Order: sequence, then structure tokens, then C-alpha cells
Amino acid sequence: MAARPDPERLAPPEGRFRLLFVCTGNICRSAIAERYTRARLGARSPVVVESAGVHAVSGRPMTRRSARLLEKLGADPTGFTSRRLTSRMLEEADLVLTATTAHRGLVVRGSPWMSGRVFTIVEFGALTGAVLARPRSAEEIAQEGDPARRAHDLLARARALRGLVRVEEPDVPDPFGGSMRAYRSAARLIVAGLSAPLEMLTAEVAPAVDRRAPSSGS
Repeated sequence: MAARPDPERLAPPEGRFRLLFVCTGNICRSAIAERYTRARLGARSPVVVESAGVHAVSGRPMTRRSARLLEKLGADPTGFTSRRLTSRMLEEADLVLTATTAHRGLVVRGSPWMSGRVFTIVEFGALTGAVLARPRSAEEIAQEGDPARRAHDLLARARALRGLVRVEEPDVPDPFGGSMRAYRSAARLIVAGLSAPLEMLTAEVAPAVDRRAPSSGS
């Protein structure tokens, strides 16, 4: 059987970036992350956002508390149904953001070639925050007008910082069966983790900056 191509060396396809959120049942954390991200990016974004669960029963609606929180966040929970994670979904994804390190480990063990594309939501938020803390990096990313190419660029820069940025608590705890307070806590972690990447993906296109030293007059 032919070896899989190195995902880090593949040229980004024109106008496309697929983001997949993963949790356990796909009715709480990844469902919230998917619909919140879609709302922030807008319906016309070329960034395709989906979700799935490693032990999901396909076809179930998200929990009522998840739906209520999404409405408060300005997102639409209507029509959502859960999906069980498949190898096909992983193959099609450019970036996989998981609720916990355990989910990340399951994905990577099953698809080792995906390791450079799989992060927890909180981990990726910390890495992209570190990228954006570097003014020149933020400028260069913002100069890319195509959100899909911008996402590929952000992913490459975040991956380069892996292991260099400390993430104290990389997991979003499962609120399923818990109180509304547990759901709000999970939602806050998701929103905070997605803050930096969404800020970059929705930012206005920045003008190119000429960094060449000015020539001296004669």
C-alpha cells in the first residue's frame, strides 16, 4: 500500500480549508464549537466547519443546554444532528480541534499521519495567540485576502510553535449530564480558545508594508 503523503508538505488547495471539531458524543462541546465558529465566520466563508464525536450515535440533536448557550452566543443551533467520527472525515480535514488531549490521542493513534493537524481547542488558541503576539506575523497573515489561505498560514505558524508555548489546562471538561454552570464553563473555554484564530480569520485585509530601508538622497 502506498504511503500517505506528508500533510505538512501538501500545497494548500485554492479557496478551501476544512475545520473539524471532535469530542465524545458530538452533542455538547464540538456542537457548540462548530455552530459558534460558523456564526463568527459567516455563511459565505470558504472555511468549512464541521464536527463529530469519537463515540457519537449519529442523528441525535445537541443537548438543550448546548442549544440555549449557542443562542446566547448569537449562533443558530437549528437542525444540528450528531455524527460519529470516521477516517474519511479526518482525511478531508485540514485542521482537527479536539475537546481534550484524550480525544487528540485517539485521533493521532488511529491516524498518525494527522499529528501535525490535530490540537485541542485550548492548545490551538494558545498557539495562535502566541503567533498573533508577534506583530510581523500578524501583519503577514492579515495581508492574505483569502480566508482559506490565511487559515493554512495560521496553522503552519501555530504548528511551528508547538512545544514552545506552555498550555497549563488544555482540556474542555465534558458538561454532559451536568448543570447549566458546567455548560457555561465549557462554552467559556471554547470561546476563549477560538478567540485568537477567529480574530485572525475575520480581520480586515491589511495593506502590504514595505520594510525596505529608504534609499538615501543624492
